[in-house]
Amino acid sequence: MKVGDVEVGRIGLGTNRLTRTPANVAFIKAAIAAGVRMIDTAHLYTDGQSEETIGTALSPMPEGCVVATKGGFGGAGRGRPEVLRAEIEESLRRLRTDRIALYYLHRVDPQTPLEESLGAIREHVDKGVIRHVGISQVDIDQVERARRIVPIVAVQNQYNLTERGSDAVIDYCAAEGILFVPFFPLRGDGGAALAAIAKRHRATSRQIVLAWLLRRSPAMLPIPGTLSLEHLKENLAAEKIQLTDAEFESLR
Repeated sequence: MKVGDVEVGRIGLGTNRLTRTPANVAFIKAAIAAGVRMIDTAHLYTDGQSEETIGTALSPMPEGCVVATKGGFGGAGRGRPEVLRAEIEESLRRLRTDRIALYYLHRVDPQTPLEESLGAIREHVDKGVIRHVGISQVDIDQVERARRIVPIVAVQNQYNLTERGSDAVIDYCAAEGILFVPFFPLRGDGGAALAAIAKRHRATSRQIVLAWLLRRSPAMLPIPGTLSLEHLKENLAAEKIQLTDAEFESLR
């Protein structure tokens, strides 16, 4: 699948626990070597250490690797244009790049019109420092409003076996050619059915959950978080697991 015009795999890496240590810098380099092409971070993750670690590990940014970051999280007022402008500039410095491949509005600010927040992001698209834009934890109406301001290539909402509130958004994204990036993809409980399917495929429960998400929609690009290279490789291998119709429906 593609993020804009860049081909990436169907499973990425979430980094909300990534701190700036030599071991984690090495981990990010190893993740790229293992085949990860989509890394997700945010201005607020680990007080900026997540972005700093990625910047240290990947500067200059490897060809064909998409690092997505987010800004505008934290409640009322965090989506004001001046706040977003400052956070974008700080993210650029931390990531050691002059262009962010994918930038999300992390949350819609209840006190700032969506159009004003995205207008500030659009300024940076026009200046060439943001390539593509996404939006997070939104409904279809908000996505459509956002698309009137700037092209939207990705939507990041919570979605997993238990949290299914974004089913309509997923189908909308698939129809419109927009990526759907589920956060907390491995949460939820598949119960005995999940355990039985994992045993049948000689896979872990995590791998089956990821395979189920990939089967759910061609627009789906999960970003499970890990700090373990072993778990990362396990996650990537889930892309090869093909669930039967019955297995998929038993978890659905």
